[in-house]
Amino acid sequence: MKNGHKTANLELTSDLGAAAVNEISEELRHLLADVFALYLKTKNFHWHMQGAHFRDYHLLLDEQADQIFAMSDDVAERARKLGGTTLRSIGSISRNQRLKDNDEVGLSPKEMLSDLCQDNKKLIGFLRTTHEVCDKHEDVATASLIENWIDETERRRWFLAETVAEP
Repeated sequence: MKNGHKTANLELTSDLGAAAVNEISEELRHLLADVFALYLKTKNFHWHMQGAHFRDYHLLLDEQADQIFAMSDDVAERARKLGGTTLRSIGSISRNQRLKDNDEVGLSPKEMLSDLCQDNKKLIGFLRTTHEVCDKHEDVATASLIENWIDETERRRWFLAETVAEP
């Protein structure tokens, strides 16, 4: 048992072996915490957006938040399918997240969108690292899911970067 997490009954869930399940599940826990952190930050900025492009930004962030939240269940269920454990509480998210919260008041729309752009870039890096762990253990199913999540995250980052680049 590592970090208070133990592996479920492996002979019923995965042929990858205990070490692989533990390492992949740990990566997925961090990834899930980052997904929740990014989801909440995106909703925070969605709720607090203001200015001349309010409606466009508000709708963009709502769409992105929905996509991020949809990812969360897939990440958690993949860890469970392998026989691992996942997050259990807000405290668990806090202990496992690598993306930083942003509680600043009065941010401009450009500051909000830039922050989200950078977080999506970081998330792409975390996804690639998790993919490498999956490759090391020949977990093609998780790696395949991650490839789709990378594509979605690159798209979100692209939209944010183009929006921030406006004159």
